[in-house]
Amino acid sequence: MARKSLVEAVAEDLLERILEGEVGAHEALPPEAEIARESDVSRLTVREALKALQAQNIVYVRRGLGTYVNPPDAWTGLEAILKAASRGATSHQVALRLLEVRRMVETGSAELAAVHVTPEDLAAMETAVRDLERAHEAQDLDEVTRADMAFHDVVLRASGNPFVPVLLAQLSQLLYAERRATSAFPEVQQHAIEHHRLVLEAIGTRDPEAARKAMEAHIDQTYADYEHYIGRGAAPGGPDPAPGRAPDPAPGPVPHSTGDD
Repeated sequence: MARKSLVEAVAEDLLERILEGEVGAHEALPPEAEIARESDVSRLTVREALKALQAQNIVYVRRGLGTYVNPPDAWTGLEAILKAASRGATSHQVALRLLEVRRMVETGSAELAAVHVTPEDLAAMETAVRDLERAHEAQDLDEVTRADMAFHDVVLRASGNPFVPVLLAQLSQLLYAERRATSAFPEVQQHAIEHHRLVLEAIGTRDPEAARKAMEAHIDQTYADYEHYIGRGAAPGGPDPAPGRAPDPAPGPVPHSTGDD
């Protein structure tokens, strides 16, 4: 095995031990010699693995004392941060944090899309909405999830800022799992269809404020659906939504110029 691969393997093993809580924040990792012995590698390999973790701010060195673990909120490596977010929180907390990110990114993206959208973008959004409608009618959960994400991907690209889609692309696996969990409920699918249509129409009017409000209402509805169907372990026909912020009213109808309802 190449030494580079050994370095990566040791770094991943150390990260796993940190994520499992074997070594807490501001606690020292075992000495290099001990790690080398346990991993059956050279001390040089261990040293390079520690440097790789240090480059992501996962660990820091106290001269003469050893290598210590930083708290996860100080880490800079995206993969490590995602692992920590998934391990250090319940699936409920992870889902809500993802929705927070979506609110911040997607409402602004919709606002920008109203300025920069092209006819091709609008056509792609319309296609995604119709694909979602067909998948809903067929109760094809995989296709529902794909069409849902496809719509939002087009909105991100239509923002005209190439950095925007890259931001959420890093979270694609977590976002897919979150979308698929909520989309298992036909009522949620119907809500998504309705709000996607309203977002599409608002962007089509090229009114940035209307587009932002339409996406904001969609994310609010997603929050409410998550709390009702997932957050409290509800099943279709279960208890009422949890108390808290109710979704804002969806924007009123606007002139429709991109396809049939």
